[in-house]
Amino acid sequence: MSETEKIPGAAQRPLGDESFMSASDLRGYMDKVATARANELVEAMDKADRARDELAKTLAEPIEVTPQKLEEITQSLLVKLRAAAERGETELMVMRFPNSLCSDHGRAINNTLDGWPDTLTGRPRQAYELWRDRLKPAGFGLAAMIVDWPKGMPGDVGLFLTWGGR
Repeated sequence: MSETEKIPGAAQRPLGDESFMSASDLRGYMDKVATARANELVEAMDKADRARDELAKTLAEPIEVTPQKLEEITQSLLVKLRAAAERGETELMVMRFPNSLCSDHGRAINNTLDGWPDTLTGRPRQAYELWRDRLKPAGFGLAAMIVDWPKGMPGDVGLFLTWGGR
Protein backbone atom coordinates (compact mmCIF):
# COMPACT_ATOMS: atom_id res chain seq x y z
CA MET A 1 0.00 0.00 0.00
CA SER A 2 1.41 3.42 -0.93
CA GLU A 3 1.64 6.27 1.52
CA THR A 4 -1.13 8.20 -0.26
CA GLU A 5 -3.51 5.32 0.26
CA LYS A 6 -2.84 5.27 4.02
CA ILE A 7 -3.86 8.89 4.62
CA PRO A 8 -7.53 9.86 4.14
CA GLY A 9 -7.92 12.69 1.57
CA ALA A 10 -4.32 12.33 0.42
CA ALA A 11 -5.26 10.76 -2.89
CA GLN A 12 -5.15 14.18 -4.53
CA ARG A 13 -1.35 14.46 -4.38
CA PRO A 14 1.45 12.07 -3.72
CA LEU A 15 2.83 12.70 -0.21
CA GLY A 16 5.69 15.12 -0.03
CA ASP A 17 5.16 16.49 -3.55
CA GLU A 18 3.38 19.83 -3.21
CA SER A 19 4.45 20.88 -6.73
CA PHE A 20 2.34 18.19 -8.35
CA MET A 21 -1.13 19.39 -9.44
CA SER A 22 -4.09 17.10 -8.91
CA ALA A 23 -6.80 16.64 -11.53
CA SER A 24 -9.12 18.68 -9.31
CA ASP A 25 -6.53 21.47 -9.07
CA LEU A 26 -6.11 21.41 -12.84
CA ARG A 27 -9.89 21.65 -13.38
CA GLY A 28 -10.00 24.60 -10.98
CA TYR A 29 -7.15 26.26 -12.84
CA MET A 30 -8.94 25.69 -16.16
CA ASP A 31 -12.10 27.27 -14.72
CA LYS A 32 -10.14 30.32 -13.58
CA VAL A 33 -8.53 30.70 -17.01
CA ALA A 34 -11.91 30.36 -18.75
CA THR A 35 -13.43 32.96 -16.43
CA ALA A 36 -10.55 35.37 -17.04
CA ARG A 37 -10.90 34.93 -20.81
CA ALA A 38 -14.66 35.48 -20.65
CA ASN A 39 -14.12 38.65 -18.58
CA GLU A 40 -11.59 39.93 -21.13
CA LEU A 41 -14.05 39.22 -23.95
CA VAL A 42 -16.85 41.07 -22.15
CA GLU A 43 -14.53 44.03 -21.51
CA ALA A 44 -13.47 44.07 -25.18
CA MET A 45 -17.10 43.95 -26.32
CA ASP A 46 -18.01 46.79 -23.95
CA LYS A 47 -15.09 48.83 -25.24
CA ALA A 48 -16.13 48.18 -28.85
CA ASP A 49 -19.73 49.18 -28.05
CA ARG A 50 -18.53 52.44 -26.48
CA ALA A 51 -16.30 53.14 -29.50
CA ARG A 52 -19.22 52.45 -31.87
CA ASP A 53 -21.44 54.81 -29.87
CA GLU A 54 -18.79 57.54 -30.01
CA LEU A 55 -18.36 57.02 -33.74
CA ALA A 56 -22.11 57.25 -34.27
CA LYS A 57 -22.20 60.50 -32.27
CA THR A 58 -19.35 61.95 -34.32
CA LEU A 59 -20.79 60.88 -37.67
CA ALA A 60 -24.26 62.14 -36.74
CA GLU A 61 -22.90 65.69 -36.72
CA PRO A 62 -22.50 67.13 -40.23
CA ILE A 63 -19.19 68.81 -41.00
CA GLU A 64 -18.82 72.22 -42.55
CA VAL A 65 -17.89 71.64 -46.17
CA THR A 66 -15.62 74.52 -47.06
CA PRO A 67 -13.77 74.72 -50.39
CA GLN A 68 -10.58 73.71 -48.53
CA LYS A 69 -12.30 70.71 -46.88
CA LEU A 70 -13.78 69.68 -50.23
CA GLU A 71 -10.30 69.80 -51.80
CA GLU A 72 -8.88 67.62 -48.98
CA ILE A 73 -11.68 65.08 -49.43
CA THR A 74 -11.22 65.08 -53.21
CA GLN A 75 -7.45 64.54 -53.02
CA SER A 76 -7.75 61.75 -50.45
CA LEU A 77 -10.45 60.05 -52.51
CA LEU A 78 -8.41 60.35 -55.70
CA VAL A 79 -5.45 58.56 -54.10
CA LYS A 80 -7.71 55.72 -52.90
CA LEU A 81 -9.48 55.44 -56.26
CA ARG A 82 -6.21 55.22 -58.17
CA ALA A 83 -4.90 52.54 -55.83
CA ALA A 84 -8.11 50.51 -56.24
CA ALA A 85 -7.98 50.89 -60.02
CA GLU A 86 -4.36 49.72 -60.04
CA ARG A 87 -5.50 46.58 -58.21
CA GLY A 88 -8.10 46.03 -60.93
CA GLU A 89 -11.05 46.79 -58.67
CA THR A 90 -14.20 48.51 -59.89
CA GLU A 91 -15.56 49.61 -56.52
CA LEU A 92 -14.28 51.14 -53.32
CA MET A 93 -15.91 51.31 -49.91
CA VAL A 94 -15.66 55.01 -49.10
CA MET A 95 -17.58 55.02 -45.82
CA ARG A 96 -18.65 52.55 -43.16
CA PHE A 97 -21.01 53.61 -40.41
CA PRO A 98 -23.40 52.19 -37.80
CA ASN A 99 -26.92 51.54 -39.09
CA SER A 100 -28.21 53.85 -36.37
CA LEU A 101 -27.29 56.69 -38.75
CA CYS A 102 -30.16 55.56 -40.99
CA SER A 103 -33.60 56.68 -39.86
CA ASP A 104 -34.82 53.09 -40.41
CA HIS A 105 -31.66 51.38 -39.08
CA GLY A 106 -30.71 50.19 -42.56
CA ARG A 107 -34.00 48.51 -43.53
CA ALA A 108 -34.31 50.33 -46.89
CA ILE A 109 -30.67 49.62 -47.72
CA ASN A 110 -30.97 45.97 -46.77
CA ASN A 111 -34.09 45.60 -48.93
CA THR A 112 -32.65 47.73 -51.78
CA LEU A 113 -35.61 50.09 -51.69
CA ASP A 114 -35.53 53.06 -54.06
CA GLY A 115 -35.67 55.76 -51.39
CA TRP A 116 -32.78 54.46 -49.28
CA PRO A 117 -30.76 57.72 -49.56
CA ASP A 118 -33.60 59.56 -47.79
CA THR A 119 -32.92 57.47 -44.67
CA LEU A 120 -29.32 58.71 -44.32
CA THR A 121 -28.48 61.26 -41.63
CA GLY A 122 -25.39 63.23 -40.61
CA ARG A 123 -22.14 62.67 -42.46
CA PRO A 124 -23.41 59.67 -44.43
CA ARG A 125 -26.06 62.00 -45.86
CA GLN A 126 -23.33 64.50 -46.73
CA ALA A 127 -21.34 61.74 -48.46
CA TYR A 128 -24.40 60.84 -50.51
CA GLU A 129 -24.92 64.50 -51.47
CA LEU A 130 -21.25 64.80 -52.49
CA TRP A 131 -21.69 61.78 -54.75
CA ARG A 132 -25.00 63.08 -56.15
CA ASP A 133 -23.68 66.57 -56.86
CA ARG A 134 -20.08 65.91 -57.96
CA LEU A 135 -19.30 62.25 -58.56
CA LYS A 136 -22.46 60.99 -60.26
CA PRO A 137 -22.08 63.55 -63.09
CA ALA A 138 -18.51 62.23 -63.53
CA GLY A 139 -19.87 58.71 -64.14
CA PHE A 140 -19.43 57.17 -60.69
CA GLY A 141 -22.10 54.97 -59.19
CA LEU A 142 -22.96 54.61 -55.52
CA ALA A 143 -24.08 51.44 -53.82
CA ALA A 144 -25.02 50.91 -50.19
CA MET A 145 -25.22 47.61 -48.35
CA ILE A 146 -25.17 46.11 -44.91
CA VAL A 147 -21.58 44.92 -44.42
CA ASP A 148 -21.83 42.97 -41.18
CA TRP A 149 -24.47 40.99 -39.33
CA PRO A 150 -23.83 40.87 -35.56
CA LYS A 151 -26.04 38.25 -33.93
CA GLY A 152 -27.82 37.80 -37.28
CA MET A 153 -29.11 41.38 -37.31
CA PRO A 154 -28.16 44.16 -39.76
CA GLY A 155 -25.06 45.98 -38.56
CA ASP A 156 -22.82 48.54 -40.23
CA VAL A 157 -23.61 50.07 -43.59
CA GLY A 158 -20.99 50.49 -46.31
CA LEU A 159 -21.14 53.10 -49.07
CA PHE A 160 -19.31 51.99 -52.21
CA LEU A 161 -18.23 54.11 -55.15
CA THR A 162 -18.41 52.14 -58.39
CA TRP A 163 -16.96 52.91 -61.78
CA GLY A 164 -18.19 50.17 -64.04
CA GLY A 165 -16.92 46.82 -65.02
CA ARG A 166 -16.00 45.35 -68.33
